[in-house]
Amino acid sequence: MIGHLETEEATKNALVMPFIAALGYDVFNPQEVVPELTADVGVKKGEKVDYAIKQDGEVIILIECKAAGANLSEANMSQLFRYFTVTKARIAILTNGIHYRLYSDLEEPNKMDARPFLELDLLDIRDHHVNEVKRLAKGSFDLDRMLNAASELKYLRELRRVLAEQFESPDPELVRFLYLKVNPEGRFIASVREQFGPLVAKALQQFISERVSGRLRTALAQEDVVTGRKQDEPSDESNIEDEEERDPGIETTADEIEAFHMVKAIVREVVAPERIAHRDTKSYMGILLDDNNRKPICRLRFNAASQYYLGTFDADKNETRHPIDTLNDIYQYADHLRQTAAGYDS
Repeated sequence: MIGHLETEEATKNALVMPFIAALGYDVFNPQEVVPELTADVGVKKGEKVDYAIKQDGEVIILIECKAAGANLSEANMSQLFRYFTVTKARIAILTNGIHYRLYSDLEEPNKMDARPFLELDLLDIRDHHVNEVKRLAKGSFDLDRMLNAASELKYLRELRRVLAEQFESPDPELVRFLYLKVNPEGRFIASVREQFGPLVAKALQQFISERVSGRLRTALAQEDVVTGRKQDEPSDESNIEDEEERDPGIETTADEIEAFHMVKAIVREVVAPERIAHRDTKSYMGILLDDNNRKPICRLRFNAASQYYLGTFDADKNETRHPIDTLNDIYQYADHLRQTAAGYDS
């Protein structure tokens, strides 16, 4: 449907108005939802914001819309910024019907922040994002609680960004702090910094990988309880690989999880995403259709730290290993992966 939304008005009708209605507001009641609200700014007259949501006669939320698929650029944000200053609204939303960026004035009163405190993607919905957006709903809107939540979300967003940077390249201050924690009597000299920096990055990655692996094992154990299958009971599609999968020495890494989601996003164009599964072994992570070892889509051979390989399959299920330098290199084989996945339904 999105491909048919060629104009801003079509996007409003098909996506934005249902979004507003889902929050409990009556889009046909001008006392609750005002379309094309005039928001004159200085010498600029006739400025209009696409939607203003009211509560007790006061504007509480501004919504500026762009056509589906349009880039939510700085220019569009600046337009919303001007509207924000001339109303009493404390929440502003910039959207193209698919992506929703939520802003407030946490840094300076009555001046919209440059960065959103929350971003919602309707094509990749996260439960915690939905829970936060629910705070805007008509029956539960509380400005003070919303602003407190917005402040927390803003700092959590920035903390995640900083942590991601530290994973890639830890700051010298962090390296020094951790070095002195494990070696209180040591001297943090230049040679130590050069040696210990990569170890900190590696330790951070391993720590997260172990946490992810532990959660996966817990989730699989819970699934076995629900299905009534014992831990040592093979499934209908079991083979020698299943024995290897149950080895407690298997470690699922963060890169493997990220690559699995990348492959899942690629092949969801030809098969339903819930049909894509993964099984980890000591040698590789297999990505399968219908969790069936006879329907391999690819293999992630990431166990050798020096070089990653992506294993793809031909029609006879012969594997070809392709060296990849970054996870983004997987997209070079997108057509082949889609063809492989679709082939099992042919």
